[in-house]
Amino acid sequence: MKILNKQSGVTLIEILIGVVISMIMMAAMFVSYNAVNSSYSQVIDRAKISQTGRDVTSMLIRDIRLAGFRYFDDVSQTPSNYIPIKINKSGGSGCDSIELTYGDRKRKKNVKPPEFEYTTYKVTYECKPSKIIDKKTKKKINAFAIYKSKAKWDGTKWVAPSQSTDDLIYQNEQIVDHVQELIFIPIDEKGKIINPVPSTLNASNSIKVVDVMISMRSQGEFFRQEKSRAFRLLGQKSNKSYKDKYLREALIVSAHTRNMGLE
Repeated sequence: MKILNKQSGVTLIEILIGVVISMIMMAAMFVSYNAVNSSYSQVIDRAKISQTGRDVTSMLIRDIRLAGFRYFDDVSQTPSNYIPIKINKSGGSGCDSIELTYGDRKRKKNVKPPEFEYTTYKVTYECKPSKIIDKKTKKKINAFAIYKSKAKWDGTKWVAPSQSTDDLIYQNEQIVDHVQELIFIPIDEKGKIINPVPSTLNASNSIKVVDVMISMRSQGEFFRQEKSRAFRLLGQKSNKSYKDKYLREALIVSAHTRNMGLE
């Protein structure tokens, strides 16, 4: 009994103090983890928006540069209202559309000497309301999706994929969603905005540069607080404002038209 009385230990109060300290440390670690994870998610969301914007604008620049191209020996019939670059303004919604027309050729099979078949194609970029449903509101999100189509001129009309065996044409292929604005501004050789936008071949040939702005919206909520945030639109004096928690970033590029006005 004397030996047992000399053994030391911890009291219940000391154990409780240890538990409390451990819980405080774990809570601090959890808060730190949430802060780091939130910052990491924001960085990833911003990077995704930037990368998606660059991918779409790269595609647009390539097709804008191709607009108006025709081979010198191409004598195929073109549409009577042939316009290499036709911009259709949105009328206030902030999402324009553009039609880009150019010529191409295919080599005929098993023919010597080589012979080519010439074709006129039209590429269209247009916006349609996003079909994505917001989990909170159960309604479609306030954004657009960009669709791309490619049609073929058969000499009398534009042919859709269902009317042709040409595997180079397609219709309403979605290329990106969560788009807030898509704006095209035609610029002449003096660097001035062409207003109104060209609607004829001669007027279209004056387009030397097309300024393109695409703004993307984050897929998830980005900010902690919901408040009104102004957003500047390309070529417009007034700002738009959105009162929510989503991040919006814009990418503006200039696409030089290499084939416009060539004889």
